[in-house]
Amino acid sequence: MTLQHIILLAVVQGITEFLPISSSGHLILAPALTGAADQGLLVDVSVHVGTLAAVLIYFWRDVFAMIGGVFVLLSGRINPGARLALHIILATIPVVAIGFYFKVSGIEEQMRSVAVIAWTTLGFGIVLWIADKIGMTINRLEHMRWGGALFIGMAQVLALVPGTSRSGITMTAARFMGYERSDAAQFSMLLSIPVILGAGLLAGIDLQQSGDMALTRDVFLAAGLSFITALIAIAVLMNWLKRSTFTPFAIYRILLGGGLLVWVYVYDQAPISLGFLS
Repeated sequence: MTLQHIILLAVVQGITEFLPISSSGHLILAPALTGAADQGLLVDVSVHVGTLAAVLIYFWRDVFAMIGGVFVLLSGRINPGARLALHIILATIPVVAIGFYFKVSGIEEQMRSVAVIAWTTLGFGIVLWIADKIGMTINRLEHMRWGGALFIGMAQVLALVPGTSRSGITMTAARFMGYERSDAAQFSMLLSIPVILGAGLLAGIDLQQSGDMALTRDVFLAAGLSFITALIAIAVLMNWLKRSTFTPFAIYRILLGGGLLVWVYVYDQAPISLGFLS
């Protein structure tokens, strides 16, 4: 991978991971649109790990509250931090179970296609717009119950299909249940912690076993760059949602999905030549 390619992927991941527009879809689109070689799942996971670090820093109060809550649970009591940690754990179980099946069955790799991304980007963009329009804004994070956490966790399973957007589908589910936009985004980002951490650990094992030093260098550089851009993107999104809606992201998804469908079925995915990536 060239330095320019690594920078492109890291910036794309950092910006799109926590916006409801699908980072995995954009990472697959980057080489497909430019004609560059597909970087593969290992590099994709490395830039996700960079964004994980950004979440841990931005939401450090919630992270420490959940860690403290775990110790409170061990004493047989429960506090807000413990309740939030349990909600995150409950919401993570479905995607871990189904995600493991996807990985061992090879389905994960088979779905890395532009056609799949086009349809999911368009379809779930429309669903996001509907949820944001009809969903009330009466619930805060502290109002969440076990059923609500599980519902969001079940929705997260859909994000195993590229283009769906993990953050997008979990925010959509939360908006359907009437959560305020910033709270929906906050829970979605906290929910990314165990998912990305698990994927990062598996990728780390694969990287160590590969013994590929060049790939190792690329992975660490990509993770560092994605961390910086993700931290900025999180701050911008959280400030935006305090005073506005998800409509711009839904419109972007609808336009992108429609454009990709034309590119796939009319222009037969002719790559866009970007010489600086070669």
